[in-house]
Amino acid sequence: MSLFKHASEIVQAKINHFLDNAEDPNETLDLSYEKMMSNLQETKRHLADVVTEKLSLEHQMADAQKAADQADADARTALQAGREDLAKAELAQKQAALAKLQPLKDAHDKISVQVSKLEEFEKKLQDQIESFRTQKEVMKGELAASQSEIQAENALSGLGKGMSDAGEAMQRAQDRVSQSQSKAEAMESLMNDGVLGDALDHRSQTDKDMATLREQSSVDSELAALKEEMAKKTSQNGAGNHSDPS
Repeated sequence: MSLFKHASEIVQAKINHFLDNAEDPNETLDLSYEKMMSNLQETKRHLADVVTEKLSLEHQMADAQKAADQADADARTALQAGREDLAKAELAQKQAALAKLQPLKDAHDKISVQVSKLEEFEKKLQDQIESFRTQKEVMKGELAASQSEIQAENALSGLGKGMSDAGEAMQRAQDRVSQSQSKAEAMESLMNDGVLGDALDHRSQTDKDMATLREQSSVDSELAALKEEMAKKTSQNGAGNHSDPS
């Protein structure tokens, strides 16, 4: 295992441990992304400053080269005119311009290397941020799915406990209904047998027995009268059917 891979695994393990103990992993991921974006913006600003310095050196180099070229042209013109003194003065200015140009070129070469490194670093950082952003969204989606699953399982667990409690309550209610029905049947049987009396009925047992006899006698009398009435109707209908119609 390479040293870089080992270090990467350690960092990833620490990140996972931190995310497990974080109050809000989504917020942690977003904050990490924002920090990386802030670093990228800082890198861009630094790169812009260096590129600006590079451009400034290029302008100074162009000015120095232009001055040297102009001094060289002027020296040739002066020499053609027979003014060797002016030609020597222009050549001196040319040497001064070239002397100024060299350190500018050296500084430009160094800063160009720095610009290339910063541009490469910026590109790598952008790639890392884009990769992190994709992983962040994937992790947030997986986290949301797992949290939903946990909530569903908790709901089912709670529902199961609730159904168990409801089943127990239903069973207790059914037991009470059965007990009440049995008690009502027993009370009715005892009242019919005369063991229990009506609390509002203050009559003696003799009076109750006589009332029962009178009620039964009345029913028997009405039944006998009804039978006699029906017998008469049947007899009259029979006599009418056998009479001569002429």
